Amino acid sequence: MKESVVVAHVAPTLLGVSAGLRSFTPLAVTAWFAYQGKLPVEGTWAAWVAHPVCVGVTTAAAVGEYVGDKLPNTPNRTSPVALFGRLTLGGLVGAIVATAVRRPVVGGVAIGVLGAAIGTYGGFSLRKGLTKGAGLPDVPVALCGDVAAIASAVRSLNRLTA
Repeated sequence: MKESVVVAHVAPTLLGVSAGLRSFTPLAVTAWFAYQGKLPVEGTWAAWVAHPVCVGVTTAAAVGEYVGDKLPNTPNRTSPVALFGRLTLGGLVGAIVATAVRRPVVGGVAIGVLGAAIGTYGGFSLRKGLTKGAGLPDVPVALCGDVAAIASAVRSLNRLTA
């Protein structure tokens, strides 16, 4: 795996942004990449992410989040509990990726948390602007958010592991 310094910093940032959009998506995508051997975590503290149970649980959590996000009583992603979860998962994915590319874990956490904050508030503003401001229906806008979160996470890890 050959990665540039720029890609090694941009990938965890974009994974964090993905966590801001859909909190479990980047962890599930990271688990799949690790499980398939594309993300080298074997022999590190992050090896657990490649375990088939982790892949299954994170994938189920991501799918559950896609469904839950469309429900009318789902709290905003900027509520304290949701924000804390997004920032935590963004930091975790940043730490896993930093470990895989042999970069400082603290830096990975910081970049992942920063990306998650950007994704959380940017995604919230965009979705609100498109639904309330432009009058678009919420479910199609939310589905676009799902696709953006998945595409961002997959693209980031594809670039990193190419």
